Amino acid sequence: MNDIRKDASAVEGNPASQDLSEADRMAAAAAAARPMVCVVGLGGAGSNIVSWIKEKGMAGGKLVAANTDAVHLRVTRADRRILIGEKLTHGQGAGGHPDVGEKAAYESLQELREAVAGSRILLLCAGLGGGTGTGAINVLAKALPGEGILKIGVVTLPFSFERYRYKKAKKGLEKLREYCDTVVAIDNTRLSKVAGDLPLEQALGVASELVGQFVKGITETITTPSLINIDYADLKAIMERRGLAAIGVGESSGKGRIEKAARKAIDSRLLAVRDPSKSHGALLLVTGGGDVTLEEVEAAGEEIMKGLRPGVKFVWGARIEENMHGRVRVMAVLTGVEGVFLSHKRRRVQPFPL
Repeated sequence: MNDIRKDASAVEGNPASQDLSEADRMAAAAAAARPMVCVVGLGGAGSNIVSWIKEKGMAGGKLVAANTDAVHLRVTRADRRILIGEKLTHGQGAGGHPDVGEKAAYESLQELREAVAGSRILLLCAGLGGGTGTGAINVLAKALPGEGILKIGVVTLPFSFERYRYKKAKKGLEKLREYCDTVVAIDNTRLSKVAGDLPLEQALGVASELVGQFVKGITETITTPSLINIDYADLKAIMERRGLAAIGVGESSGKGRIEKAARKAIDSRLLAVRDPSKSHGALLLVTGGGDVTLEEVEAAGEEIMKGLRPGVKFVWGARIEENMHGRVRVMAVLTGVEGVFLSHKRRRVQPFPL
């Protein structure tokens, strides 16, 4: 906030600014008020997400990729790439060990801090269950001061049959909830709701795309002119200190497309939660072609709100993408939910009766 006030006062207090037209002053004030959004992909999965966003193009935000694997980082697309823990791992990766990922992040912490300097909204992306992402995301989330920065974790969780990775992911997620305002989690086990019978590699690509769409949609709806913009204050109201969040996405075309897409978004939540109706907040992002109407956006909001308790904080935004003519995409995020993933308890082995 201090930076905004300084920028605004500089415009008002500078004598030269008196010659500016009203449009120029408004443009300067808008630029000063626009929050700096930084997206950081950590580890292999996080870097893949950043690469997807970079390839599609994202206005209004900065893309940073950080990894211990030099070979993977070399082919990653980002505004800035950082090889973390070079002295520790020699660019050969963390070997699936989160403690190595943590040490690597601490080794390169100053460079990571410089990369995200000036950010007011920080989106940290990683796949939990491995080494670099699981370890480094918590270091970065913890090390950055919370005051004035909205920290949102966006992570994928391993398949339930990946026992070893599953346990590491659970520990990593428990930590991350403490350090981030909100953690949006996508459980790969529930990918069949979106990916269907796709082969494993393609299904994992769908997960990266979903995270990329969410991050890109949030950033551009905040920082660039949209059909309906989301401002920083609104996002903060539903994301600040909200714990865990679940996301669902639906896309449709033709008659009744918005209701169908909204229903798919509700039914395809990619994280199992105890009771969605007890969510503390809801975020709705609608994307469509130039033919999407405000009435459709309103209808999507009404569809999402049907399953929530009265008075819940609700924020919505809508963007136009010309390549989506005839189609609409609805993305719904429920914040402050109780996830089944973290409540799973290890089964105790009963002693064999003698």
